[in-house]
Amino acid sequence: MELHTYEIGYKNSFQQDFARCGAVALCSAGAAFATEKADGIVVYNAQHETLTKAWADGFTRETGIKVTLRNGDDSELGNQIVQEGNASPADVFLTENSPSMALVDNAGLFTPVAPATLSQVDSAYRPAHGKWVGIAARSTVFVYNKDKLNSAALPESLMDLASPEWKGRWAASPAGADFQAIISAVLELKGEAATLHWLKAMKANATIYRGNSAVLKAVNAGQIDSGVIYHYYSFGDQAKTGENSKNTSLHYFRHKDPGAFVSISGGGVLASSTHQEQAQAFLKWITSKQGQEILRTGSSFEYAVGENVQSNPQLVPLKELDAPLVDASKLDSKKVVELMTQAGLL
Repeated sequence: MELHTYEIGYKNSFQQDFARCGAVALCSAGAAFATEKADGIVVYNAQHETLTKAWADGFTRETGIKVTLRNGDDSELGNQIVQEGNASPADVFLTENSPSMALVDNAGLFTPVAPATLSQVDSAYRPAHGKWVGIAARSTVFVYNKDKLNSAALPESLMDLASPEWKGRWAASPAGADFQAIISAVLELKGEAATLHWLKAMKANATIYRGNSAVLKAVNAGQIDSGVIYHYYSFGDQAKTGENSKNTSLHYFRHKDPGAFVSISGGGVLASSTHQEQAQAFLKWITSKQGQEILRTGSSFEYAVGENVQSNPQLVPLKELDAPLVDASKLDSKKVVELMTQAGLL
């Protein structure tokens, strides 16, 4: 787990103390955080580091409240919070994808988000129970090499990739939280039997890469015809040199297809936080117009989910994606891992 450069240097002290003392006592690990927490809040961050740093810096400038970031990935930090339980030093948890929010939520570790914060986010991008809230979003896309496929040859549905005709012609990164979130939507929309069938077909048909950037690069180089990724990988590359995306195009499945799934990045306040007011203020700030404007003008190319806030103008508008209706609070990461393991993908 990488720590931000401006974070106080407790580095591995918490993990060492936690291993010795366990989740209940915390022993000296609690003392290791005393100074930091007295001055501000600790955020377990699985979102993009540059995006969250911009949020944290903006919030601190406006409020004077210090934000200490501990960076990791969705499943790593979600499972760590569940293990730590009420002894967690985290005040806030931010994710890239919602299944890890559901994991922590199902463990009963979140406190309700303040109503004023919830009201700032479109109801389509937050769970109805209000235990956590959407902070950004990303769309599933089918990326393809323009020299390998033309528009007439594109699949109509994500589910079509289970067909034998797609054997050896598409790629994905199943070990990552991004792809597992997409499969959690397939599970919610299609059920367990259909999801397992599709995953077994994926095992036979797909070429496996480590990371969405690697998938994009392989498709661009013509090593594979196509792949399933999130949209912002392509937009981010195009905003730089375009060297890993110049030969590709994006296909949006739309029609409420599982392949049109929009994954919600979430934020929640831990019930165990001793800085509830500051933690709630942080969530309110990043979901406010000011916080969401960072998504519109920044380099993350993720969608803004705040009410009356426009996303980056280069993106296909959220409403035009015709995404399926999925209750983010029901996405089951544990079952997805079980099914993917059963299919031989993990």
